[in-house]
Amino acid sequence: MRATNMIPLSTNFKFSNMMVAIDGSEHSIKAAEYALDIAKTFGATLHAVTVTYIPESYHVRQEDVLEHPKQMSDKMDNAKSWFETFNENARENNVQIRPELINSQRPVDYVLLEYAEKENIDLIVVGTRGRSGFRKLLLGSIASGVVTYAHCPVLVVK
Repeated sequence: MRATNMIPLSTNFKFSNMMVAIDGSEHSIKAAEYALDIAKTFGATLHAVTVTYIPESYHVRQEDVLEHPKQMSDKMDNAKSWFETFNENARENNVQIRPELINSQRPVDYVLLEYAEKENIDLIVVGTRGRSGFRKLLLGSIASGVVTYAHCPVLVVK
């Protein structure tokens, strides 16, 4: 079921520059589908942003890399396949998409908010929970941070 069939959109609001946060979780994939439908409805550019948090103390041991190459490869293949399908859906729906992959040592919600302000985003779409697995009442910690500090409307998709 497509998102535009589920939510009424007022013509009082005009979104032209949207952002969806994608981390590969089920909730972020649903959020991306909603964002794509809304972007199509408004003729908006959709920024599909993935932020990878890399702590300052992060280092990879060779044993860790060699131990799980098949699992990592499968996850990367699944993510790549989904993202290719998402890009194809965007093209079919005449939605201009700008994929962004950001590696940062700063918290993910901070990076998303900074990106949204820099790119003049007028609607942010996020999933309720991401890949971290931590639950914070109804919202994940990243979604909660984005909702709390965003300069523009935020749509949270469950």
